[in-house]
Amino acid sequence: MNRFAKGLLVAALVAVVGMAFRVSWNALRDVATATGADGTAALLYPFVVDGLMALALVAALVLTGPDRDFALRVLAAYTIASLVLNYVHGLHGPTGSGVVDWSRLAGWDSAHWALVLLATSLPVGSIYFGSDLVAKVLHHQQRSDPTADQYESVEIDWEGRSGSELQESTRSGVPTVAELPPGQSTEQTAQPDAADPVGVESTPAARSTGPIPESARSSRPNRTPDELLAEARSTTADWPDSELTGEAIRRAVRTSSANGRTLRDALRAERVTSGESGAVAA
Repeated sequence: MNRFAKGLLVAALVAVVGMAFRVSWNALRDVATATGADGTAALLYPFVVDGLMALALVAALVLTGPDRDFALRVLAAYTIASLVLNYVHGLHGPTGSGVVDWSRLAGWDSAHWALVLLATSLPVGSIYFGSDLVAKVLHHQQRSDPTADQYESVEIDWEGRSGSELQESTRSGVPTVAELPPGQSTEQTAQPDAADPVGVESTPAARSTGPIPESARSSRPNRTPDELLAEARSTTADWPDSELTGEAIRRAVRTSSANGRTLRDALRAERVTSGESGAVAA
């Protein structure tokens, strides 16, 4: 369906809803007058009932999961309430003199009290349910917005280690993983020792079995610390030392700010080590 057809469909829907609201508005205004509302309150009463129906419908289109079910229940409840009040209004046809007697909503006392309770409780319910729906929609939008660092959240812990340990870890290419977000796993294999012909195999880290929300998933596959370091090493191979900054590395390999700073320290340590080795060889 093209844009013109969609616009025409929306315009027709707005027109139908507007005419339906006008018909319902007359009945709800009379019901509000019968329950003791003044002229201004009776004029605004239809917006309280039918207006919340429109709000619940929009919220149901935006929300998902239990929140969407809640919005649909609110929509159904206020639709039924509006239908009942319109039905009661239809029962009070004009008398012979042409004047409608709105002193009571029903001839049976219990039914009259129930209808008055229904009509007077709808504005209070609109305040509560309307506020709750708006809060749910705003919270849903905040959860859906991407953050500035939505790539990898792999944190490589180099703090608190001596210079020799840092250089040794850099040579082996196996940095330490400090924290991984839920649902993310890495598989690290230690380098086999030269004296050990068999080598050492590491077991994969435990994988979370819980589902990952769509909003929390990155559009780019997660990379292990080894892969990040290898990619950063290859990308910055011809960079001068003055350009080897955390922000530049973060942009080049598209990772988080913390990883950019950590990779910067690791690459600088590699260059210092390589320089010392070259000086000794010379």
